[in-house]
Amino acid sequence: MIHWGVYAVPGFGSEWFWCHWQGEAKSEHVEFMKKNYPPGFTYQQFAPDFRAQFFDPDQWAELFEASGAKYVVLTAKHHDGFATWGSPHSWNWNSVDTGPHRDLVEDLGVAVRKRSLRYGIYYSLYEWFHPLYLSDKKSGFRTQEFVFSKVLPELHDLVTRYKPDLIESNGDWAAPDSYWNSTEFLAWLYNDSPVKDSVVINDQWGAGCVGNHGGFYRYQQRFRSGQPSKHKWENHTLMDTLSWGYRRNMRLNELRDLPSIIQDLVRTVADGGNYLLNVGPTAEGTIPPVFEERLRGLGDWLKVNGEAVYASRPWRVQSENSTQTVWYTSKGSQVYAFFLVRPSESWLKLAEPITSPSTKVMLLGYSEQLSWSALQPSGLKVELPREPFVNGHGWTLRLDGVK
Repeated sequence: MIHWGVYAVPGFGSEWFWCHWQGEAKSEHVEFMKKNYPPGFTYQQFAPDFRAQFFDPDQWAELFEASGAKYVVLTAKHHDGFATWGSPHSWNWNSVDTGPHRDLVEDLGVAVRKRSLRYGIYYSLYEWFHPLYLSDKKSGFRTQEFVFSKVLPELHDLVTRYKPDLIESNGDWAAPDSYWNSTEFLAWLYNDSPVKDSVVINDQWGAGCVGNHGGFYRYQQRFRSGQPSKHKWENHTLMDTLSWGYRRNMRLNELRDLPSIIQDLVRTVADGGNYLLNVGPTAEGTIPPVFEERLRGLGDWLKVNGEAVYASRPWRVQSENSTQTVWYTSKGSQVYAFFLVRPSESWLKLAEPITSPSTKVMLLGYSEQLSWSALQPSGLKVELPREPFVNGHGWTLRLDGVK
């Protein structure tokens, strides 16, 4: 997931900078502007400095592929209304008319698809300060001028022009789906659009839709189900714990480290979810090296353990309930047990699997079969290799012949 827009220029607070400065008027944002910009400065004046002069879409795509990602989602429009493509319905407030003077949605899409990655777009339905939206809101959403003149034309334009594999809608919560005209748009999307046979969508298409309607459920940000959902879901989470967009003043202790990212990924896939990890690029178009380091580290871990992640399904239990340091997935007849903490002993006990005479145990990344013994009434004790493990951020056992 990529949150990238004009808000990267001030790089302060979060991607909600404009709202927190001139909407909610948070004191730290007001003071930031007083100290650093002249009186009368507007949010729109940040746009020319959103230049993306170092943006190399092929370089980004290589990094995302190296991270082990299978799909990439770019912010086409956030709540400030700035479009990262040449939207004809956002005159002079888009990345072609101002700032980079290039179509960021198209450039990144071409690059990621060269590497066989799926390409998705994030689109905010509402805009904080758009006069037509504010007028509709004042009417109690009985009028739909904003929807028919801005939202629906832009969504149709994005789908027709870029043919996204995935649409992440957002900014829906203030009004019902009837205001957003969601059912009619989605009927077109699934029946007549150029991606009708391939596109998937989330569940944020109007108040009350979350967790009830959608190709996959996003639920809430950083959601963990605790048990497998009967419906596909996504854990939409961030690397900078304080912001989705780039912050110039972020500190190392405010960022998630690689072990915690891996643990979150494991818990998510054990519960049947997809993992969408966010990065916030700079206004110049670079991905901060600390983000790159974590993405490449995650990719290295997945090269060894990805067999237990990709195309996996929840097993009959998700974790060892006593510790929750062991999590399970399955694929066909095989069961995978992730253990996230290196045992202090030379062995690991698993209480949940039911063994059989044909049971075999392998450590992913290790070539030799592991010795094991059955426990009563169920479970097994696995002898771990003495050699150092492949990495230090969690390991995976493949169990064949267990129930």
